[in-house]
Amino acid sequence: MTDRRIYLDNAATTFPKPKAVLARMVETYARVGVSPGRGSHDLAVEAGDLVDDARARIARFFGAPDPDRVVFAANASDALNTVILGLVQPGDHLVATRLDHNSVLRPLHHLAERGTISYDLAPFDERGFVDPDAVAALIRPNTRAVVMCHASNVLGTVQPIAEVARRCAAHGVPLVVDAAQSAGQVPIDMTAQGIDALAFTGHKSLYGPSGIGGLVLRPGIDVATTRFGGTGSNSGSLVHTQAYPLRLELGTLNLLGVIGLTLGIAFVEGLGLEALHRREMALLARLRDGLAAIPGLTLYGAADLDRHVPVLTTNVADVDPQDVGAILDGDFGIAVRVGVHCAPLVHRDLGTDARGAVRFSLGAFNTAREIDAAVGAMRTIAGPRSRTTG
Repeated sequence: MTDRRIYLDNAATTFPKPKAVLARMVETYARVGVSPGRGSHDLAVEAGDLVDDARARIARFFGAPDPDRVVFAANASDALNTVILGLVQPGDHLVATRLDHNSVLRPLHHLAERGTISYDLAPFDERGFVDPDAVAALIRPNTRAVVMCHASNVLGTVQPIAEVARRCAAHGVPLVVDAAQSAGQVPIDMTAQGIDALAFTGHKSLYGPSGIGGLVLRPGIDVATTRFGGTGSNSGSLVHTQAYPLRLELGTLNLLGVIGLTLGIAFVEGLGLEALHRREMALLARLRDGLAAIPGLTLYGAADLDRHVPVLTTNVADVDPQDVGAILDGDFGIAVRVGVHCAPLVHRDLGTDARGAVRFSLGAFNTAREIDAAVGAMRTIAGPRSRTTG
């Protein structure tokens, strides 16, 4: 195995984190690592101010008008559970897509198994895109919401969210967007794009730590409280606070995570979101072109990289993807993700659900030399036999 590690699993979590983010996280937490919003002493007030500043920065970053409707969560899956469980009533219907992650599909499946809701799933085409009209065709009179991913964690395709939002608005149905893979990769403006609720995580392309994410709500959509506890507000009452954001938060906030998330967003904004994305997509094009030239490799999704995040999924003919991942890691020091990527319906439709596939995903710190090394490793794994690319 090589001594130098090449990390190409950034869709799982970006690594390494920016050194400045890590250093300032430690410095800030060492100085003011107390419980925010609990108590009137100076440290608690300063910690509370950090949280308020974070909500305001997140609201600006996502084009949301009200910082009080920025609700912190553990991650995107936690945020999606909060909004889905807090929206539905018995007899409701929801629409999602076959591109979605288990963070959407499992809550819907659970509710449907209990007989609480029904749901339908819009398909994706051979390029990996969902047709907004296909989503609209599934909306019923009792449809409570449309829930869908912004970018596929398997195919990397960025979905036409604004077009879906227009169809949802025409039916009076809110749109909930899973931005786990898109936040920090592509510009998001909830107001301009018509997104009613946005779930995001901090540890991917926002370059924050794990354990922090959030749910951002536009005015006009209300989510019921489904978990209850201390909020530091109106503590003499047994009724959970109903004002946002505490309506959907409970217990002591992950202050270190909030600090890191704020610093991660500042890192992205400092380098420029679109500049970062262009650089990563140029590296992805280099990877795609290199892999496409290797006989026996199948590349999944769109042939072009328009409307894409830096994710590329492939398989090698006659080689189990688990073996490909093990060889990349053990022989070449290259970290990738193999399997079905918590998106089983995508793989079912691709015909890869039995063993999954090999996913490469890029981040801010990858280099052209690393991409070339990955292509060379895949060429070695594919072997000298001349096979037809699938």
